[in-house]
Amino acid sequence: MSSSDPLNTLCSPTWCPGCGNLAIWAAFKKAAEEKKWDNTNSVMVAGIGCHGHIVNFVNLASFEGLHGRAIPVATGIKLANHKLNVFVFTGDGDCLGEGGNHFLHACRRNHDLTIFLHDNAIYGLTTGQTSPVSPHGFLSKSTPAGNPDEPLRPLSVAISAGATFVARAFAGDIPKLAKLMISANDHPGLAVIDILQTCMTFNKDYTLNFYRENTYELGPDYDPTDKAAALQKALEWGEKKIPLGIIYREEKPSFESQIAQIKEKTLTEVSPAGRNLKDLWEKYS
Repeated sequence: MSSSDPLNTLCSPTWCPGCGNLAIWAAFKKAAEEKKWDNTNSVMVAGIGCHGHIVNFVNLASFEGLHGRAIPVATGIKLANHKLNVFVFTGDGDCLGEGGNHFLHACRRNHDLTIFLHDNAIYGLTTGQTSPVSPHGFLSKSTPAGNPDEPLRPLSVAISAGATFVARAFAGDIPKLAKLMISANDHPGLAVIDILQTCMTFNKDYTLNFYRENTYELGPDYDPTDKAAALQKALEWGEKKIPLGIIYREEKPSFESQIAQIKEKTLTEVSPAGRNLKDLWEKYS
């Protein structure tokens, strides 16, 4: 499509210049091209928020659910065809606010899903209200006197609830994020990447410079299989204290691998059998 094509203007992303979603989009496209994720083997599911716009600009089968409901939709897709790569794109408000209960139980069950948490610490689509990860004292339209709540640390929640691949990345480093996306999807079980991203319009605290100055990569001496150490790392936050990389990894059977009905073939390969309900109807009538 040429730049002079009017459809090019109509179909341009509506993310603000400098939005972290642009980098997440680029990283995912890079990973998808490398691993040949396409409409024969992959599905995208998104929630409601600025992040959800990504489904309009990636040529993969996709579904955008209700606010906070991306994970249960993805769970249903995975159970129907467990051979698919199922990617969940969700925001910190969408996933941890409205969808917090679904997040907990997906981790607990260790569903074989890959969750990309677009974390800008605010509700961006509705113009900058505080989210569950907004810092204490944060000034916003919903907290003009300062946020009275303490922020949720999503990766500590994920580890405690039972997720078996837990990582954090900075959206501004596209090559590393793409590589981490591949590692997360290769993992058999619930994988979560907390992707730190900027909201240039509504969050003036968590800027590009903030993340560049205060994040660090976990080194080769770090052991991601040590759960106690992982929980400690997941809780680190502040000046030069935000770890990036694979924080926790555990080998454990996924939910789908334990379901007898889909051991031999996917549900999509099984034709529904007809059943005469006459006897059952008469029994209860």
